[in-house]
Parts: sequence; C-alpha cells; structure tokens
Amino acid sequence: MIVSAIAAMGKNRLIGKDGGLPWHLPKEFAHFKAKTLGHVVITGRKNFECLGRPLPGRPTVIVTRNPKYCENGCHVALSLEEALNKARDLGETEAFVIGGGELYKSALPHLHRFYRTIVDFEGPGDVYFPPYSQYPWKVVESFSMEVGEKNPLAWTYDLLEKTPLPNG
Repeated sequence: MIVSAIAAMGKNRLIGKDGGLPWHLPKEFAHFKAKTLGHVVITGRKNFECLGRPLPGRPTVIVTRNPKYCENGCHVALSLEEALNKARDLGETEAFVIGGGELYKSALPHLHRFYRTIVDFEGPGDVYFPPYSQYPWKVVESFSMEVGEKNPLAWTYDLLEKTPLPNG
C-alpha cells in the first residue's frame, strides 16, 4: 500500500489557525477532493473534530490516544501504524494522511508520496506542517493556479515521491 500525505500550506508551512484553515480556496478544496475521493483518509482527532464529520466517499480512520473514543461512521486507531493496518484491512492501495500537524510529523518517515500545495500566504497561525526537506523527494507532477474566481490566493501544487515506491 502506498502511504501518502496531502496538505495545503502557506509559504512558511502554516496549515492551521484557530481550529481551521487560514484561507478559503474552493479550487484547492476541489483538488483535495479529487485526489482523496474513494481512498481511506487518516486524520488526527483534533483535525477530525475541526472537519466536524467524515468526508463523503472516503473511509475515515481517526488516530487518537483515547482508547474509548468513537465516532459514527469512522474507524479509530491508537497509532499511525494501527491506522495504516486498518487501511490495508479495508483493501486500500493508497491511504492519505490529511492532518493535523502531529500526525503529519509521525507519518513523514512512512510516506511514499506527498501531495503538496503551497499557498501564496504568509500570515500567522498555530499549526505548521513539519520540516520535510530531509527526505529524498522527486517532483513528478506540478501545476499552478493564479488568483481568479473561486481562487482568492495563488497556489502551486506538486506531487512529490520518494523512490522507489513499494510494490502492491
């Protein structure tokens, strides 16, 4: 199974502010949906509670330290490793880690792919994507979106891969 992360971040790696995103980018949301739809998403408890519900069309595994935590329509895991095993048990070929900051940090060594969006934004916030440049990433796909309708901030998307990818 391929283990991927998907994140939109500001130029300073900012990913969160006051329990939400520091921007509203409908075209980037559509991009996120297109990439993750039909795949297992793995999220931390705080991130899940910010979302407020399971994402439609994506089996959700919530990682929490609380063994009594439960959420209707979701799977719960006590560690990233347990979450990855649940994704495998569900027959997943590519699982997506979708945040938050602590979960991204623990997932970095396990990642094969990183679907990275860098938003033209440098404001304050309280959650940051962890440093990731120490890993051997190769850009295999890239495009940019300029400011326009449903896109108040410019952003650039890159698909980064570690090589080689696992078989199966």
